[in-house]
Amino acid sequence: MKINVWNTILQLSKERGVEPSIIISAIEESLRVASANYFSHNEKITVFFRPEKGELRVYAVKRVVEKTRDLAAEISLDEAKKVRPSAALGEKIEIELPADTLGRISAQAAKQVIFQKVRDAEQEKVYVEFAPRVGEIVTGTVRRFENGNIILEVNKTEALFMAREMLPNEEFDRGDTVRALIIQVQKTTKGPQIFVSRTHPKFLAKLLELEIPEIANGNIEIKDLVRQPGERAKVAVLSNERDIDPVGACIGVKGNRILNVSKELQGEKIDVIAWSAHPPSYAKAALSPARIDKVLLLNKTENAMQAIVPRDQLSLAIGKKGINVKLASRLVGWKIEIKQV
Repeated sequence: MKINVWNTILQLSKERGVEPSIIISAIEESLRVASANYFSHNEKITVFFRPEKGELRVYAVKRVVEKTRDLAAEISLDEAKKVRPSAALGEKIEIELPADTLGRISAQAAKQVIFQKVRDAEQEKVYVEFAPRVGEIVTGTVRRFENGNIILEVNKTEALFMAREMLPNEEFDRGDTVRALIIQVQKTTKGPQIFVSRTHPKFLAKLLELEIPEIANGNIEIKDLVRQPGERAKVAVLSNERDIDPVGACIGVKGNRILNVSKELQGEKIDVIAWSAHPPSYAKAALSPARIDKVLLLNKTENAMQAIVPRDQLSLAIGKKGINVKLASRLVGWKIEIKQV
């Protein structure tokens, strides 16, 4: 059967960004599915499709027998002669799908399966593009709001920005530009779902990497990082170069580097401290900006310690709603009890 779909295939390939071979495979599969109504005995269906030459055949091969036992693979001599008058016992003949039937199913069932296959290919392309980008900061545009969540457009692809992944009191309008971290890419029945966040600790880590060259090139390493999104964060850093002050480099001249990151996070306060393998020294630094007199180990088994602070440093050490000491404890991995002298 002569058909003229090659130009359509090429056009569809260009519009959807899908290889022509994928569309051709979709057409072949759709024809197999649709022709099963004609070949109703579970025959093995062969599709010969050469769209660039306009050639299409759909047929099943059967052996000519005197009495059929397997209708999927055999045909009686009488029936075979209706297909080919010269048919003889023992021969294999091709049972063609009639041209009128082929034309009808090509226009109906094929169309549905083709677009489904193209859609599947598009979705796989999205997954392949974004799955390796988990942990990367992307910039998206607010397109619409759904149940308190935001749908962002990132590189012509939708990403889900859930309410719990937003900073406290953040508000966005349609058309706003948003920077966020890709935290997950899931395959779902509706296609790939991309999840982004501005509250994840890695979002802060990536912002620091973008702002501070010494972190980006590996001269400074982020050892630990904890956050109370939108309120306070603590970042422990270590220098891999003797002549680089890790804390000073991260803060920048007049605090400009850390201030730029804080602005992106709606004013979230960021304490940068020097990492230490010595728990008391690490805890002392972690309780910054409070000045700590000394730190005592109370119970090594339970990872409990006590920080001794002057009276005028007590509220600073504890922090608003206890946030400073809580974050310090999470950073160090020890329970920290604050005691005033």
